[in-house]
Amino acid sequence: MSDDDDLSELKKLTDKEIYNRLQKDLTAVKNDVAALTEQITDALNAFTGQASKQARRGVKQARARADEMMAELQDHGDAAYDAASSMEESLEDAITQRPLASVGLALGLGVLIGMAWRR
Repeated sequence: MSDDDDLSELKKLTDKEIYNRLQKDLTAVKNDVAALTEQITDALNAFTGQASKQARRGVKQARARADEMMAELQDHGDAAYDAASSMEESLEDAITQRPLASVGLALGLGVLIGMAWRR
């Protein structure tokens, strides 16, 4: 029975070696998963940072474009107001200098517009 005892002992030793090897492998896998998790977290943080920077840049550009458009619209509005004011002054001067001709012109335009309206 010595052979059976030797086989049992050998089996126990082999089982312990396999168990220890499995423990080491499992620990290595856990460490690898932890390292991979850290790398993924770093990559996601970098991506989030880049996306945030790009979003801020886009907002700044949109704000700058809106400001440019508002300034341009204001310039056009000022120019239109100046043109209307100058036209009003010219019209007032013409009416003041020739009141009868102005009334006749207004009457004639009214008749023309009325005739065109009828058709």
